[in-house]
Amino acid sequence: MAVFIYFIATFLFLEIIHKDDGKILQRAKRGWMWNQFFLLEEYTGNDNQYVGKLHSNMDRGEGNVKYILTGDGVGSLFLIDENSGDIHATKRLDREERAIYTLHAKVVDKRTNKTLEADTEFNIKIHDINDNEPKFSKDIYFASVPEMSDVGTSVIQVTATDADDQTYGNSAKLVYSILQGQPYFSVDSDNGTIRTALPNMDRETKENYQVVIQAKDMAGQMGGLSGTTTVSITLSDENDSPPRFANHTFRLSTLESAEVGAAIGRIKANDADVGRNAEMQYSIVDRDGQDIFTIITDQNTQEGIIRVKKQLDYERKKTFSFKVEVTNTYLDPRFMYSPNPPFKDDAMVRVTIEDVDEPPVFSRNPYIIEVHEDTAAGSFVGVVSAKDLDADNNPVKYSIDRHTDLERLFNIDSVNGTITTLKALDREMSKWHNISVVATEISNPRQTTRVPVFIRVLDVNDNAPEFAMYYETFVCENVKSGQLIQTISAVDTDEPLVGHKFVFSMSFSNPNFTIIDNEDNTARIITRRGGFSQREMNTYLLPVVISDNDYPIQSSTSTLTVNVCACDSRGNVQSCNTEALLSAGLSTGALVAILLCVIILLMIVVLFAALRRQQRKKEPLIISKEDVRDNVVSYNDEGGGEEDTQAFDIGTLRNPEVMDAKKLRRDIIPEMLFPFGRTSPIKDNADVRDFIHGRLHENDSDPTAPPYDSLATYAYEGSGSLAESLSSLESGATEGDQEYDYLSNWGPAFKKLADMYIGKDTERET
Repeated sequence: MAVFIYFIATFLFLEIIHKDDGKILQRAKRGWMWNQFFLLEEYTGNDNQYVGKLHSNMDRGEGNVKYILTGDGVGSLFLIDENSGDIHATKRLDREERAIYTLHAKVVDKRTNKTLEADTEFNIKIHDINDNEPKFSKDIYFASVPEMSDVGTSVIQVTATDADDQTYGNSAKLVYSILQGQPYFSVDSDNGTIRTALPNMDRETKENYQVVIQAKDMAGQMGGLSGTTTVSITLSDENDSPPRFANHTFRLSTLESAEVGAAIGRIKANDADVGRNAEMQYSIVDRDGQDIFTIITDQNTQEGIIRVKKQLDYERKKTFSFKVEVTNTYLDPRFMYSPNPPFKDDAMVRVTIEDVDEPPVFSRNPYIIEVHEDTAAGSFVGVVSAKDLDADNNPVKYSIDRHTDLERLFNIDSVNGTITTLKALDREMSKWHNISVVATEISNPRQTTRVPVFIRVLDVNDNAPEFAMYYETFVCENVKSGQLIQTISAVDTDEPLVGHKFVFSMSFSNPNFTIIDNEDNTARIITRRGGFSQREMNTYLLPVVISDNDYPIQSSTSTLTVNVCACDSRGNVQSCNTEALLSAGLSTGALVAILLCVIILLMIVVLFAALRRQQRKKEPLIISKEDVRDNVVSYNDEGGGEEDTQAFDIGTLRNPEVMDAKKLRRDIIPEMLFPFGRTSPIKDNADVRDFIHGRLHENDSDPTAPPYDSLATYAYEGSGSLAESLSSLESGATEGDQEYDYLSNWGPAFKKLADMYIGKDTERET
């Protein structure tokens, strides 16, 4: 029902007396006394909804007053009767769309349109009714809570909203309740917080729960509107379940040939937890198994992988039994001391070793054997031994891998493994010999084993000492007696245990030089006299005997060459024989450098002379064809070949006797403005000199000749000879008089040519 509110404007008259001048001033001030208009939303009547009435004291009912309304929705939502001031709403209003409308009202005189009441603002407030149900922000909520949580543990808070006015009545006052999910969860009726309602909820028993929550307005009273939502709650895993073996005995088997690190089998424990809480680690707790096997965890399957830690041997032990324990990698202290069994489990593992036919095994690996050098062929070196450790104990045969003994120095007995020499050994050639011996089972040749045998050749004093280097020794002509001219040393390829000790001596007494042993494996060569002369003798050969102190004693005689040279007072060599000069003077590298410099200088001199000679040559009169300019007639015509008789006469070009003076081409116009005249050659066949003089005179007296020096070219061969012309240009008339029989006498190289020309003569005669 409509609420009618009636407003009356009261005029207040104020009288003000101005005391200074004694005049009385009067002013009338009108005032509107306004309150809000209230209007219920969702009006369902058929007529316009009455809002209220405006009235002014200026309106005395004479119909002279006009009410004017402006503001929100005037004309579309709100109408005013300008005569009575009644306000009506033309449409149904919804507070949730707009709760307050602000309008302006004023009063004017109809006749003069003069404002009687000033523009005043007032509000129309829409009153709420319960026409909106509560709504949740999501249709489905997802939440999780750890398993085994205490009662009252908060899970999630769900909140609904109501579009009705929360400040007016109970239309927006909500109450939450649980429709589905009891007795596991509860909800706070005021704020919608969901909490656990049962203790020890186990994820392994039930993991997911569907909870339905209802929100109802009007404080949950009868007639209130409601909304619901669904909450999907998952129990998250906690490490509350220990790992357990489903089978407490595992049987595995492997070959004894399994390599170290090879996997021989897997065992598996089960854990009801998931993710990190289900990760396990395995360990071997028995000493018997720890030494031979090891176990690791497969991170993908959480299985225990048993691997070989030490090489297996069927002949030594055929079975192994050991205990394996499993625990969680990450433990939760809250559940370690619960009434449940301990958080670990164990199982027995029995591993059976299977026999494999193994190759023979050598008693040692490797073998190191020593033998003296110069041992005769067939001498004993050493013995190797291999054995088949299998139960059958098959016999073994031995052989040497010849790829390791390319020189075939050794041999081995295939039955007992005795190694002997095939050739005498020389330590100076090789101190060690490394060979491979192969042991093979006779019953199964595929089972072989190799072992390295290192043979060391021991030294025997079988080499004599010799000079450590080649000595280039010289003695000065002015040398004095007792002067040192050379210090020598020796080397020996043998290696005695106590070291080398060399003794130097002369093979016979020498009047010129003597040798003094320094007893440190060196010796000095001393002059015994002075006054050496190149003219008397320029070279002395001094035999030196070098002996060692090993057994048997070895000695050798080495010859020291002493060259006589001319020296200055300080002993520097000035002149010597060729060898001494080279050794005491310039080195081979210096001589080569000097020779290269001389060759380079000679090449420079030859190149300079060739350039000077080239510059002296005279340049030719005509460097190129382009230097012959205006006197060269260019026709730009290739001609028509031999059949073209209009262009030019070949006989005229080459035979001076048939050349006509001033004969021009008949087919084209020449490019020259003034063609020069051409006269016939001299008829009496004068020689070339007369021919040139004649042509020179003709050109000098020719009025059409160009006024500059020019080059004239003539195809004149001279007056001829007894052999006549060799050209074929004029031989067309006499070709039939030629005899070609002589071509057949020139041999096979001219046979084809003779057949061609002799054949032509025969055809012509026919």
